[in-house]
Amino acid sequence: MKENVLLVVGAGKGISLSTALAFGRKGFRVAMIARRKEALADYQRELEAHGIEARGFKADIASESQLKSAISDVIHAFGKVDVLLYNAAAGKPGKPTALDSGDLIADFKVSVSGALASTKEVLPYMNKGAILLTGGGLALHPYADLASLSIGKAGIRSLAKSLHDELKPEGIYAGTLTVKGFVESGTYYDAEKIADAFYSMYENRAEAEVIYEETTGGN
Repeated sequence: MKENVLLVVGAGKGISLSTALAFGRKGFRVAMIARRKEALADYQRELEAHGIEARGFKADIASESQLKSAISDVIHAFGKVDVLLYNAAAGKPGKPTALDSGDLIADFKVSVSGALASTKEVLPYMNKGAILLTGGGLALHPYADLASLSIGKAGIRSLAKSLHDELKPEGIYAGTLTVKGFVESGTYYDAEKIADAFYSMYENRAEAEVIYEETTGGN
């Protein structure tokens, strides 16, 4: 287990860092990709403070060439990827008819295309691994004022299910965690609890989609 590698694309506080900690405590080494070098250094220090080997790689996820280059650097440094967590999304606020097509396409590149590009880059270096994609309730219940983000979450859900069907025969698990709530510390939607749900998905390797939703009588 100590040799396993988690790659987080779209590293940040909240779900990304909590998931890195959850996997790191299980013996994973952690690679992180994000746009801000200073933030990556902060995340690396925090993970290392918990005894987790970690390293950050700078890239603008909206740029496929930068993303591919960063993943190439990850592979060079770590040799492989066992689990990919894609936790990036973009969505300019606005109703559907107010959206500019260019903005919609730019958001889609981050929310969906980046996930596919990341998956394709890591697959040659993955053996019976897992692709984990962060989804959201907007995929199931679109909100007009967040039309672009709703489209992105619907896209990531579709991508996860398609990847699940394609990669399952190869022994690679792909799935999305559809988080139907706002991440908030101390609640059911605490990032640490969501991170535990991601680890359970990795262990169980069963469903293409897991709905993360607080129900009556829930935790």
